[in-house]
Formats: sequence, structure tokens, C-alpha cells
Amino acid sequence: MKIENTFIQDLVVIEPTVFEDERGYFFECYSKTKFEKLGIDIDFVQDNQSFSRKGTLRGLHYQNPPFAQTKLIRVLEGEIIDVAVDLRKDSPTYGKSFSILLSAENKKQLLVPQGFAHGFSVISETATVIYKCDQFYNKGFEGGIKFDDPSLNIDWGMNPEDAIVSDKDQILPFIENCNSLF
Repeated sequence: MKIENTFIQDLVVIEPTVFEDERGYFFECYSKTKFEKLGIDIDFVQDNQSFSRKGTLRGLHYQNPPFAQTKLIRVLEGEIIDVAVDLRKDSPTYGKSFSILLSAENKKQLLVPQGFAHGFSVISETATVIYKCDQFYNKGFEGGIKFDDPSLNIDWGMNPEDAIVSDKDQILPFIENCNSLF
């Protein structure tokens, strides 16, 4: 297992060691011991899974303290463009976004720490996404940023006007008006 740092502090890509042979493959997608050796000491408490069709865009979501969440995202089937936006007001990369192709094929994972908004778009016919969280969901502390905020200039791998977006995500504010407490 190896870690790849991004240009945003604390936002990392994790690439597992995959063992392949004529039967298929095996890899550890999560090992508390191995993560701790990489400097990642997080107590995950919940796993979430979603299934989406091509063109679906979910996000950008976050939870405010004290229910802020660190997420470890991976794809079980299909391909997504996964996006994290830094909401930490004291960070030199505040308001910057990072995106990565996560797929069942490349088996990469994105560790999104507390203080970030997160979302993804589905670019394959379907995608199944699973993510671990270090805090339970609490509706009263949820927040979000509109996916097409022009100041973020995110490339979702599709035309945002054609995206399948929930009613809730359609009315989220731009970053300048979000209720982030980070």
C-alpha cells in the first residue's frame, strides 16, 4: 500500500498493493495497522454505499463540526470523477479543488479529511461507490456547495447542464455563501 500526496495538504490518494494470478486478484482496501504506518490514524465508524447511473452528479457535500467527516472513497464497479474542495479557511488552498478518476479497475482510493466538501460524477454506464466515515451522519450539520460554482471551475468529465442532480443539490449555495464552519 502506498500513499500519494496531492497539492492540497492532508488530501491523499491511496493505492493498494494488488496480488494477481490466474484466479483473479486480492488486495487489502483497508488495514488500520497499515494505515497507521502510513501516518493515517482514523477511527472509521460507518460505511456508506451508493449506486448511480451514467451522468449522475452527487455533491458537493460536507458536515460541519462537531459532526465533520473524514471519508475514504473507493469504487467497487464503474468509474467516477471524484472531487474534494478545501473549505478550511486558514488553509493556503482554501477554495481549491482536486479531482481524480477512481475506478474498479485502478482500485485507487481518495482520503478526504474533515474540512472538505466532496462529490463525484459517474462517467461509466453505472458505478457503485463505497466510502468509510469517521463520524456518523447528522442532518442538522450538513452543508454543501453547488456543483457548478464558477469560482471552482470543476471539470466533472461531462457537461454539467446534462448532469442528473438531486433537487437538494441543485439549490446549494456557491462557496462564497456556504455555511462552512471550518
